Amino acid sequence: QVQLVESGGGLVQAGGSLRLSCAASGRTFNSYIMAWFRQAPGKEREFVAAIRWSDGSTYYADSMKGRFTISRDNAKNTVYLQMNSLKPEDTAVYYCAARLGAYLYASYEYDYWGQGTQVTVSS
Repeated sequence: QVQLVESGGGLVQAGGSLRLSCAASGRTFNSYIMAWFRQAPGKEREFVAAIRWSDGSTYYADSMKGRFTISRDNAKNTVYLQMNSLKPEDTAVYYCAARLGAYLYASYEYDYWGQGTQVTVSS
């Protein structure tokens, strides 16, 4: 079965950087879209970025473009989210997710989820 395990969250000052990792296991992900979502307290879960595993095509929420970069390492079966110029409003639990097939940005379209990793940005 599919397992997604996030790591790399933590406390960082505004303007700082973090790199999140999502280790994927349980099957071959070549036909999958891997995505990052985040959820702040009292808010809906929102799309951050996605990557097509097969060819590395990437997709970003408009508000993340230029600050966040999603990538994958085929050999390690791991997806990364590099986050730069972090702001207090980026504080949230960040989730890795996977779906088979085409890129979609709605969270309910994703079948597999990690447990989440907390990112806290202090001002």
